[in-house]
Amino acid sequence: MPDQRDGSPSALVPDGAVGEPLEVSVDPEEFTPRLLALLSNALVWRESRELRQRFSLGTNEWRVLSSLASRPGMSATEVSEFLDMNKAVVSKSVNVLVERGLVVLSDGPRGSRPLYLTQAGARMHDGMLPISMRGQEIILGQLSERESKQFNALLRGMLVRLKEEGLRDEEALAAG
Repeated sequence: MPDQRDGSPSALVPDGAVGEPLEVSVDPEEFTPRLLALLSNALVWRESRELRQRFSLGTNEWRVLSSLASRPGMSATEVSEFLDMNKAVVSKSVNVLVERGLVVLSDGPRGSRPLYLTQAGARMHDGMLPISMRGQEIILGQLSERESKQFNALLRGMLVRLKEEGLRDEEALAAG
């Protein structure tokens, strides 16, 4: 009789397949990248669901609004770089926001298209902000102010390190 993956008769492991955990594998309860991904996914899902229910906009539109609230006049390309988001996703979100009258495009130097919140966009930002800040509270709620600053500094450092690693990987691939 073939091995059973979870002990139930319907979960027969096919011949030639590995039906037991490997001796050396990632401990899913202690693997930090998995835990960070699960946390991030849960926060984004919570935020997105509430933003869609209350404002008929999603997380991507919120990120663009939030970016323009803190850095008015960025182009879509600059927003994309600032958020480290795909340009096509940012472009789609900008189009939604323009259609809703929440963002306007301006003519800038050398053909650039600076983006600005409209008054309605500023009000929308202010309405959406508490939903996003709730995620911040969930993450930092049990930390002191000093620990929160240290935690954010650690995260920023990890992001810098990750970018540096990515550049080294690209250079190694190019060298070939």
